[in-house]
Amino acid sequence: MPHSRPTPPRLIHEAVTHQAHLRPSAVALLHRDERVDYATLDAAANAYAAALWAAGVRPGAVVAVLLPRSPRLVAVLLAVLKCGAAYAALDRRWPGERIDQVTSLVRASMMVSDAEANGDVPHWIVPNEPLAQAASHRTETPTVYVDSADAATVFFTSGSTGVPKGVLSPHHATTRLFPGRGFADFGPGRVVLQAAPVSWDAFSLELWGPLTSGGTCAIADADYLLPDTLADLVTATGLDTAWLTSSLFNFLVDEDDPDHPCFTGLRQVITGGERLSPPHVRRFLTRYPDTTLINGYGPAESCVFATTHRISLADCDDPGGIPLGVPVPETTVHILGGEEPGAVGEICLAGAGLALGYVGDVDATAATFPLLPVDGKPVRVYRTGDLGLLDSAGVLHFRGRSDLQVKIAGHRIEPGEIESAARRIPGIREAAVVPVPAPGGGYDRLALFYTADDSAAPTPAAVRRALAATLPRYLVPHTAQRRDALPTTTTGKLDRSALLAAL
Repeated sequence: MPHSRPTPPRLIHEAVTHQAHLRPSAVALLHRDERVDYATLDAAANAYAAALWAAGVRPGAVVAVLLPRSPRLVAVLLAVLKCGAAYAALDRRWPGERIDQVTSLVRASMMVSDAEANGDVPHWIVPNEPLAQAASHRTETPTVYVDSADAATVFFTSGSTGVPKGVLSPHHATTRLFPGRGFADFGPGRVVLQAAPVSWDAFSLELWGPLTSGGTCAIADADYLLPDTLADLVTATGLDTAWLTSSLFNFLVDEDDPDHPCFTGLRQVITGGERLSPPHVRRFLTRYPDTTLINGYGPAESCVFATTHRISLADCDDPGGIPLGVPVPETTVHILGGEEPGAVGEICLAGAGLALGYVGDVDATAATFPLLPVDGKPVRVYRTGDLGLLDSAGVLHFRGRSDLQVKIAGHRIEPGEIESAARRIPGIREAAVVPVPAPGGGYDRLALFYTADDSAAPTPAAVRRALAATLPRYLVPHTAQRRDALPTTTTGKLDRSALLAAL
């Protein structure tokens, strides 16, 4: 397999192998009644890597993986990396059309799943056997060289043109965050929840955070985390670290029962993905003063987090909102148009966390990852579209968006993608998607307004069904309304405020 490197390794799979050598019998994965140690996980990944290599997977390829959250999925992802390829983990809840679309988008050389699938992409079915049995197979694994700047994974985000974006992320974008690099402890003794969708960059946080650091990853079965689910996982697995989107965090705080508290036992809670609600944060910190609460900020294009902030009660009184914090290792923050401390401008990110670009979209990559002059030298950055400022202490603060993009329940949403899908529905002429503000700040749902031909006007329910057949659930608006016309401002632009007022 790839050449050994100094500790800590800069490749995801080598970092996991390193932990397998250090602590082979330590528990790497917990899932239902299954406990997988590091030695077994690494050996099973080697066996799968040999099979994938024999099937034709080579360095530089992208392998689509369609498997449920499980130890087998983890071993397959490691196997893909050991072949020098990158993986694109697909969400099994996506409609078939979406799966075909993203598989084509990333030009996958192979699809890995647990059952036969249609399509022209070569298919490899994972053997239906316990991971320990896979680990027992004698295999000869290939020797390949992989650089930390090579592609490791593809994350998927909403695209404004109606096509999802595939964010191609290198190894060191993930490994720069771990192990023991400051913002949280994922090492030996820590048990970290894995519940995020596998297509998110948060999946890398939950999975590779502990596995490259010597901790344990507890894999949840449920697609939706409820208070009882979280409490049961803490009891059953010793879970002590969890990442929760701010929407989910708010929900759990609201539903938390003092007689049956769901956060008891957690030592670290990492939240973010949207603007935090100070009232919810205050209630949490007051009820759980010994639990570390961290705000994490970062788009998929900078892999998981660009900045983090350990939240205190005093932050709840900040009139500008809870700070986004200071940069994580090997990451820098620049404010375009706001070079003086305290000046608002566009947040631009640089450093080892940056993606290689968008798969198959050279123009979008060039526009979003430009070279900007920093201290007289050209520096490659990612233009986030977020507005913010750096205070005199170098702490980043959020001040809104420069476009229509929003985040809801941790999902990055481009209204244009949904509008484009709606306009493809027979009978619809115009479509506008408006995010609906949440009481605690940010947004909590989407509303679709449309005009239609009288002769073939689909009902609102039919519109939502049609969208659900082509889009992931989080992109399907909660409500749809037919209008005779969409309102405009005096300058002729869509009047989104008027649409919101109609709800």
